[in-house]
Amino acid sequence: MKIAVFIKQVPATTEVEIDSETGVLKRGLAKGKLNPFDLFAIESALEIREIYGGTVTALTMGPLSAKQSLLEAVYMGADDACILSGAQFAGSDVLATSRALAGAVCTLEGFDLIICGKQTTDGDTAQVGAQTAEWLGIPHVTGVVSVISAEEGALTVGVETEDFRQTVNLPLPCLICMDKNINTPRLPSFLRKKNNSELVIREIRLEDLADTDENSYGIEGSPTRVVRIFEPEPNNKSERLEGEAQDVARKLFEMLSSERMI
Repeated sequence: MKIAVFIKQVPATTEVEIDSETGVLKRGLAKGKLNPFDLFAIESALEIREIYGGTVTALTMGPLSAKQSLLEAVYMGADDACILSGAQFAGSDVLATSRALAGAVCTLEGFDLIICGKQTTDGDTAQVGAQTAEWLGIPHVTGVVSVISAEEGALTVGVETEDFRQTVNLPLPCLICMDKNINTPRLPSFLRKKNNSELVIREIRLEDLADTDENSYGIEGSPTRVVRIFEPEPNNKSERLEGEAQDVARKLFEMLSSERMI
């Protein structure tokens, strides 16, 4: 089974810079880390490979500095990694991002399954996975909490929503978005890091995609816009409450009531 795992490098700090005109995060300037939700996706891919065989390819879109997150996926156990990069993709919203990722995964030598994390910590939209599947014309499901089987050209998974749990059967190829805590992600292996010290991460460029129109990606290809962005005013106000438990509870209730927080 050929498995592609979509990952993303997100800011590792709250001290980030935003372009005041476009409202776009200056990713090349922010220290990055692997999106926490993607760890569950990588672990799920590795567990499926261990049971049913195949390969796992990590794929991301972003600046070349995002290669570090791809290497982390390789050190965890991914067989190889690819990065879709270029100035044409900067500032992409979820629609343009999903279009680009759909084109990038098609440059691989086929795929049976695409696995994504539930969402990213920098955008929290949880839309890119489903939109990518729509561009590819393949079935998809989100909120996956268990992988039951992957045999005979189909994948069976457990899905959980706010209201119910159900078992879903999808024909391959398909795309699934993993919920958090579905597993315990393994740590990167020092031995794999040593053995992959000369690994060359494949770079995918705009000219490698089927759709090479620059207007399909980046800010031009994004129908959503950030109208206004601002930093919230810092509020360091604090007050220490002391006394008997009932007195402290009463004071806290009065304070919250006065601030209309309850």
